[in-house]
Amino acid sequence: MAEQHNLSSLKPAQDRRARKRVGRGQGSGKGRYSGRGIKGQKSRAGSHKMRAGFEGGQMPIYMRMGKQRGSTSKDAMPIGPFRTSTVPVNVRDLDRFNDGAVVTPESLVEHKLIKNTKVDVKILGSGEITKKLTVRVHAISEAARGKIERAGGKVDLLRTPKPKKVKHAKPKPTTPDDEEGAVVEAEADAAAESDEAPAESGEEEGAET
Repeated sequence: MAEQHNLSSLKPAQDRRARKRVGRGQGSGKGRYSGRGIKGQKSRAGSHKMRAGFEGGQMPIYMRMGKQRGSTSKDAMPIGPFRTSTVPVNVRDLDRFNDGAVVTPESLVEHKLIKNTKVDVKILGSGEITKKLTVRVHAISEAARGKIERAGGKVDLLRTPKPKKVKHAKPKPTTPDDEEGAVVEAEADAAAESDEAPAESGEEEGAET
């Protein structure tokens, strides 16, 4: 015979585990130190609100590891103004667009070639393209530009590339030996000129007589 249920006989399907009741005296089973042990950081109030990566005050791992060299900036990804991050798209992936279409970061998101427009897009030259497209992205490789233009397309950059700085070789610092050699060469040149001057004047006098 099935048990008849009413409001007085209702109970949970599984036994509920009683919560830990601390601070209820020595006889409660969780008295004296309330399950926190003796002393130490984790026995104090608020000790379980430590931030991720906190190592108790010792030098954390991300500060012990070596750093990548170069200038860094908070608004540059991944780590510096001269190391920028782009999302790559190959020219073979652009062949899914219709002939004459305009390829932009927004249209690349619609075709699920990139996830979003938060990162600059760069077209790379892997594969072939047969469609005549107008590509408007942030950066493009020379190989990809050539393939798009040979197919009859056009490339418009959304960001003007910065001109590369020309490095000029610094003059080598002169040493005392170099200075002495220059002085000796100058004295030798002066002596040679003084030797030639009388000979030329003697020739001219002979010619006049």
